[in-house]
Amino acid sequence: MVGLSQYLIVAAILFAVGVVGLFLNRKNVITILMSIELMLLAVNINLVAFSHFLNDLGGQVFVFFVLTVAACEVAIGLAILVDFYRLRSSIETDDINTLQG
Repeated sequence: MVGLSQYLIVAAILFAVGVVGLFLNRKNVITILMSIELMLLAVNINLVAFSHFLNDLGGQVFVFFVLTVAACEVAIGLAILVDFYRLRSSIETDDINTLQG
């Protein structure tokens, strides 16, 4: 039987990988989006684990809202990146800074 601590350890590792990916690779926007998604998945694991062990469905319902927001974030972010790539032929964050008015 898998206990609560194992779920929390997996979630902590996923969150740490997301934070490390966010801070180590600040050049590529796709890597930044993937790191943010890893952190959101770690939070979702925590919500589901606590919801299951406390016999409360509130956390599991909240996960659906978090997943919906994450899917919208990725869809809009990738659409912006595709449009920017067509304009500048690059998706590095240094090139995105040149769009400031």
